[in-house]
Amino acid sequence: MRPDALAGAAKAGARKLAHLPTDTKNKVLSTLEGLLLERRAFLKAENEKDIREARQAEMPAPLVERLTINDKVIDEMASGLRDLIQLPDPVGEIVKVWRRPSGLLVGRMRIPIGVICIIYESRPNVTVDAFSLCFKSGNGVILKGGKEAVHSNTALFGLIRESLEKEGVAGDAVQFIDTGDRTYLYNLLKLTDSIDLVIPRGGEALIRSVAEQSRVPVLKHYKGVCAIYVDEHADTKVALDVCLNAKVQKPATCNAMETLLVHRSIALQFLPAMAKAFVERGVRIKGCRRTKELVPGAEPAGEADWHEEYLDLILTVKIVDSMDEAIAHIGTYGSEHTDAIITTDYNNAWRFLREVNSSLVLVNASTRLNDGYQLGLGAEMGISTTRLHAFGPMGLEELTVTKFVAFGEGQLRT
Repeated sequence: MRPDALAGAAKAGARKLAHLPTDTKNKVLSTLEGLLLERRAFLKAENEKDIREARQAEMPAPLVERLTINDKVIDEMASGLRDLIQLPDPVGEIVKVWRRPSGLLVGRMRIPIGVICIIYESRPNVTVDAFSLCFKSGNGVILKGGKEAVHSNTALFGLIRESLEKEGVAGDAVQFIDTGDRTYLYNLLKLTDSIDLVIPRGGEALIRSVAEQSRVPVLKHYKGVCAIYVDEHADTKVALDVCLNAKVQKPATCNAMETLLVHRSIALQFLPAMAKAFVERGVRIKGCRRTKELVPGAEPAGEADWHEEYLDLILTVKIVDSMDEAIAHIGTYGSEHTDAIITTDYNNAWRFLREVNSSLVLVNASTRLNDGYQLGLGAEMGISTTRLHAFGPMGLEELTVTKFVAFGEGQLRT
């Protein structure tokens, strides 16, 4: 199907989907949940084709892990659908109402964005996440996965179409691009009359390429250069546990910690033990001069290292003299994705929350929690670090916009 025909079909389908009853949407999602669990052997077999090709192409191990569909991933997809079913349907919600002196009652109502094109790499579970979020929020969706996951994505899309058919819902609002032809995609990104928003999920190169080619507005995040600041009032046991989780639990994710900032007055007490725990788990440490004095095995960190999103077991560490220096470092080198402070000082906690303007700022908690499931959104479309209309994890509400509505009794403008 030509790009304009595919986008046009999605647009026409989205107009109908925008008014689909909540019960019908939830039935489709429930049917999809059942199909995922019933067809797990089929899904794993199709995924194994992608895994085999990835290994033959010598894809790095962390990327192969992201590509894998196992029982845990299938159960998580099914759980995400169950959670989403329980969430309120945002479409039609009145979020604010006020009365004018004339008596006119003015409000704002949530409506779908329209048609959203999702372009993603590696993780095939995004196929289900993206569909389910767009579907429940009343949006049409165009799914474009990476060629490395073509067998997995095709299988998952087949289950999506089957769930729509089983519940008697027309499937035009959900489209799938199975070609790897970049010209096809670039032509699609020019169709401003049919597509309302583009969301790329993947590496920096993919996101920049989409942003450069698209005439449709793009929600994006280029990097997840996430930092944790351990201040002078930190509980060192909490700091050790949180920092270890933030770095090693899943290092190849955008919300993994890449930079550790430590206040100088607690560095001697905290940093050697922290470094030992990191090294035992295979983390390679790059540090400032003072870090190297306390952690003899640390490599020197250069200017470029502080900007780096490693997505691997590599960490930059800096000892700072004050919160001012920590906040300045995050402002200079961070990516406004996720940052945290470890402290028992109430005032320091609130100052950090106010002055660090990342999409999620945490106190005494791991950066790995910046995730739609973890924050109670049911799932997420991605984490936006652009302030287009949404900032942070994009759940159901972030896939809507508001229109103004007004109730009058014959009011006229004079």
